[in-house]
Amino acid sequence: MIVTLIVLCEAAFWVLLAVGLGLRYVARMPRLGAAALLCEPLLEVVLLVVTAVDLRNGAAPDWKHGLAAVYIGFTVGLGHSTVTWVDARVAHRFAGGPPPVRPPKYGRARAVHEWRTAGRWILACVTALALLEAAARYVGADGGTGSLRMWQQKMLWVIGVNLVIAGSYTLFPKRDPGKDRVGAGR
Repeated sequence: MIVTLIVLCEAAFWVLLAVGLGLRYVARMPRLGAAALLCEPLLEVVLLVVTAVDLRNGAAPDWKHGLAAVYIGFTVGLGHSTVTWVDARVAHRFAGGPPPVRPPKYGRARAVHEWRTAGRWILACVTALALLEAAARYVGADGGTGSLRMWQQKMLWVIGVNLVIAGSYTLFPKRDPGKDRVGAGR
């Protein structure tokens, strides 16, 4: 049941996003579109409540409960940037908005971009870690929390990968090949 609800929440996220942006840009009803977009966090609240009720009713915590916590965490950390990314493209395509800004490719600007991206992923993982810890404490030590702890380890791994990626762009910045040619001709 939890996995089905996660799939439904993900599908509903994209449906609400399409409806909200369609109302905003195609139907020219920006307030109604914003209202539809503001309904998206309710999906995570429903998933959180259903997961908590499932655990309270005696369900053994397993990978599905961990997945629900991770899904909620990723929505918290990455949901806003996803909506912003899609909004910029829809505004450009259907409402004559400016072309979406592309991330920088080189140097310090690229490193800053990578750290911002890593920050979003880290926020997602920390949120998931907190929810997983709350679920583990909720069911108690004798409730078989091994699968929840497994998800926590995976979230720590994702944090580490993001730190390595962002750090690599800081320590080894990619150089603009166009600038190297200009300097070589002098």
